[in-house]
Amino acid sequence: MEVLEHMTLKNILSDSLEKSMSYSEYRDLVSELTANNSTTGPEKTDALINYTMLNDRRMKRWDKTVKVSDEAKEVFENSNRKMTWVVLTESWCGDAAHLMPVINKVAELNDNIDYKVVLRDENEALMNQFLTNGGKAIPKLIMIDNETNEVVNTFGPRPSTATNLVNDFKAQHGGLTPEFKEDLQRWYNKDKGQTTIEDFVALLS
Repeated sequence: MEVLEHMTLKNILSDSLEKSMSYSEYRDLVSELTANNSTTGPEKTDALINYTMLNDRRMKRWDKTVKVSDEAKEVFENSNRKMTWVVLTESWCGDAAHLMPVINKVAELNDNIDYKVVLRDENEALMNQFLTNGGKAIPKLIMIDNETNEVVNTFGPRPSTATNLVNDFKAQHGGLTPEFKEDLQRWYNKDKGQTTIEDFVALLS
C-alpha cells in the first residue's frame, strides 16, 4: 500500500511539473492579470483581483530589495544536491507575494536548484498531498531530489516566526482578525525576508 501511494505521489508531481512555469513566467502572468483586472483561480471576485494587483506591486518591490547575507549565500552556494523546488500558489495570496521573491533570490544563488511554480487550483491532487493542518494553505514549497525523485523537505505556508505569531493569535482568539492580518503584513515588511532566508539556511545546512 505504501509503495502504491509513493508511486502515486511521484506521478502527481510529474503531472504538475509538466504544467509548471518558471518564476519569471509567473511574474509575467501576475503582471498580465493585473493589467487585465483579473486573477488566477476559478473565482474572479473584486477582492481577489484587488489582492492580485497589490501582490504584483509587493513582488516587484521584493524582487528589487531582498538582500541575502554573505553567510547565508555561502550556505546556498555550497549546496551540491540537485533539486527541483515546486511552489503551489495563487496570484491573490498575500503570504506568497512576500515569500516567492525571497525563495527566488535563494534559488538564483545555486544552479543545482530549479525553481518551478504551479497554481494550486489547477493542481488539486498535488495540493492534497501537502496540506497544512488539513487545509490547502499556500504558498507551499516542495523540495525534490532530482536523482531519486524523492521529496526531501517542504516549506510554508509562512516563515517560522510568522507561523508562531499566527498560531499564538489563533490559540488566544480562535481565528485571525482583519487587524491581525494587517499586523502580519507589517511584520513581513519589517522582516524584509530575513526569517525566510534563515529558515532556508536551516533546511539546507
